[in-house]
Amino acid sequence: MDVSPVVEDGRFPAKALPGESIRAGATVFREGHDALGVTAVLYDPQGAEAERVPMRLLTPGTDRYEAWLTPTSEGAWTFAVEGWGDLYETWRHAAEIKVGVGQDVELMMDEGVLLFDRAAAEEGRPESDVELFRSVSRTLGNRDLPADHRLEAGVSAEVLAAVAERPVRDLVSESRRYPLKVERAAAGRGSWYEFFPRSEGAVRDAETGTWTSGTFRTAAERLEGVAAMGFDVIYLPPIHPIGRAHRKGPNNTLVAGPHDPGSPWAIGAPEGGHDAIHPDLGSFEDFDAFVARAQGLGLEVALDLALQASPDHPWVTAHPEWFTTRADGSIAYAENPPKKYQDIYPLNFDNDPEGLSLEVLRIVELWISHGVKIFRVDNPHTKPLWFWEWLIGTVNAKHPEVVFLAEAFTRPAMMQGLARVGFQQSYSYFTWRNTKLEIEEYLHEVSHETSAVYRPNFFVNTPDILTEYLQFGGPAAFKVRAVLAATGSPLWGVYAGYELYEHVARPGAEEYLDNEKYEYRPRDFAGAEARGASLAPYLTRLNEIRRTHAALGDLQNLTVQSTSDDALVAYSKTKTVRDGDGTRKDTVIVVVNVDTHAVREGTVWLDLASLDLDDADFNEDGSFWVDDLLTGDSWKWGTHNYVRLDPHYEPAHVLHVRRNVK
Repeated sequence: MDVSPVVEDGRFPAKALPGESIRAGATVFREGHDALGVTAVLYDPQGAEAERVPMRLLTPGTDRYEAWLTPTSEGAWTFAVEGWGDLYETWRHAAEIKVGVGQDVELMMDEGVLLFDRAAAEEGRPESDVELFRSVSRTLGNRDLPADHRLEAGVSAEVLAAVAERPVRDLVSESRRYPLKVERAAAGRGSWYEFFPRSEGAVRDAETGTWTSGTFRTAAERLEGVAAMGFDVIYLPPIHPIGRAHRKGPNNTLVAGPHDPGSPWAIGAPEGGHDAIHPDLGSFEDFDAFVARAQGLGLEVALDLALQASPDHPWVTAHPEWFTTRADGSIAYAENPPKKYQDIYPLNFDNDPEGLSLEVLRIVELWISHGVKIFRVDNPHTKPLWFWEWLIGTVNAKHPEVVFLAEAFTRPAMMQGLARVGFQQSYSYFTWRNTKLEIEEYLHEVSHETSAVYRPNFFVNTPDILTEYLQFGGPAAFKVRAVLAATGSPLWGVYAGYELYEHVARPGAEEYLDNEKYEYRPRDFAGAEARGASLAPYLTRLNEIRRTHAALGDLQNLTVQSTSDDALVAYSKTKTVRDGDGTRKDTVIVVVNVDTHAVREGTVWLDLASLDLDDADFNEDGSFWVDDLLTGDSWKWGTHNYVRLDPHYEPAHVLHVRRNVK
């Protein structure tokens, strides 16, 4: 019962990545008192058995079992759970009790003979098992030997190892096979960096005050710096022509000057719509060169897919049925009270769903042909779910490598719905989770409760979001949020300017003063770094840690650990890695002081079982070594550990557990 991860009884597949460990669970029970065995089985896209893992009982009396399954490649995988009678454990349990008190001794020996004879005759048993079981059967049946000696043969370490590897099963009951969609790594792992191409290389005339826009060619010069920080994805806001009707001026004012560039999200002008490039940025050839330069540096280009239009968009005159008409005959503009976006018309899929859907598909295919394999979708929760299910399904059937990120800060049901119908990842509530309790609850939620389909991208900031925590937390706040984002989720993102500690907000709002959405904003990244006033080296180190430690690349392996202080957050991630060098375990423990103004100290209590430590990992005194990947310090840790974090020095520990110290 209650097999997981299962989404709406299998209507939608659960999600995974190649090499990602997925938590499989089920409630399994049987009649009577005989021993029960439970197994999780993973099947590859061809239907062949790929992995068979014993499931462990989580808590006695709950009948809830769990195991980790790891698909190795992309495709439509499936998994199932098997419950079965464990003949050996049933016999061993009874035999050890009864022989120990001299009850039914020979009967237990005879039943053991039958058990081991059956096991030796099972098809597929290795010859070493067959010989072992036959030898045990002869010993159990030899009444000339002492009973305890005979029993010892049946419960030896060699026998236990053999039946653990290949149990003696009876009455096998299998669940149905449930779908598991395994997508490429970029669907669930990655470090994102956002910038506005028009700001990169923009120049202001000192005499007239007018700006000359940056271009794809000047923006390409910034790519090397982004790649050097270890980011994987460069995300561009819309690059299309911008309408002039109701164009917004600086700080979202209603009146724009003749040289104000307007919001990139007000898409469409006489030069074209979603299938065109803003002439200030360059041509399609320039865009192709930008994409090629990014790819040469190991970066993927993500493009904004904003399904909306300015009043000047060609769609407005050619297809007025694609918009909502008000009672006075005007077309409705976008609103998010109290915010108004008079420069943007939302789309309406009700009047011509087929025509509008095919047009969007055409646009997506166009940008795919120019090297875009990742789309950040603006406000997808304002469009119908059936449309997204159709669009993403259609695109992925032809281009399975294409990834869609849902920019949906809305109700949980809708965010989950978008994930169900195909969005590979989503923005999240992380930005507004700042206290210890909020962070702990949210980390547990995304790693344990919603992780079957919902992959959260922990952006630390966006052009629209500058939280009070960053406004008033000082430089330490930027470190704290970066550490939490980079280690709490396999996906995280940064909007340009974060590394410069930009924190001045428009009064009364959680967004930047002189917002880049409405004006050019070139930045002196190199100068700030030369002055030691840049967070870039810190972001670089975090991305290095992410690449080095496989445990940080999974979502479901996070365990929140206990701390004694109300500002200390602690959690760990552990992963078993199998590669060409064999099997190894990787464990990272993160401790963060979320109070950016005061030193905090206290105790971190670790659930050692969650760290999956082996005997060889412990020192002789029962401790184990941890190395701080941020500072280079090392300590001996155990069940309870003293921590002191000074936000003005370093507000976080990112600790790696040393393995095989003996």
